[in-house]
Amino acid sequence: MRPYLSIQLAGAELWLLADKAIYYPAERALLIADAHFGKAAAYRRLGQPVPHGTTDDNLQRLDALLASYDCDRLIFLGDFLHAPESHAAGTLAAIQAWRDKHHDLAITLIRGNHDKRAGDPPPALRMDVVEEPMFLGPYALQHEPDPHPDFHVLAGHVHPAYRLYGRGRQRLRLPCFYVLPRISLLPAFGAFTGGMNIDRAENSKIYVVGDGAVWEAL
Repeated sequence: MRPYLSIQLAGAELWLLADKAIYYPAERALLIADAHFGKAAAYRRLGQPVPHGTTDDNLQRLDALLASYDCDRLIFLGDFLHAPESHAAGTLAAIQAWRDKHHDLAITLIRGNHDKRAGDPPPALRMDVVEEPMFLGPYALQHEPDPHPDFHVLAGHVHPAYRLYGRGRQRLRLPCFYVLPRISLLPAFGAFTGGMNIDRAENSKIYVVGDGAVWEAL
């Protein structure tokens, strides 16, 4: 299976990527929701023995996406940094080194609820930081999944996940894209973010991601 699935949404083509992001080919834009950089560092500051290396993992995945898709711009749909403690020297140094490798890439952050608490990224990262909504083609790019009267909303915040059921008691919980008539939700990109189970609503579509592929849940 291919590592993306092309869909038509609000009159434009979007590619839903297996690595929990969206590529918008007409705008040569990569959309990422809920990276939560520095979340593990924030938890370690609180004394929780959580894994190391999540920032490097997220950055390596971003590198792979930028190498695979022709991108002029990278747009974060909120929650770039997790908390004030995410401004740890090691976390910011890793992100800065990554940014220096992509110095010509235009990057925009739409502030999410965690960004408002964590504070904006350092100016050296050269990110345009804006409030929601940001308009791109037929879409209102937001963090919060609130409807817009004139544009289809692409949002994050919820970290949607969906349960697939097999025979007997078999079940599998996977991140998903959740497409509704007026709002579509991206899965959380971050490797240490968790997820919220969703129930299928009327006139909705669910696209799950797993094992390097994207497919519609029937």
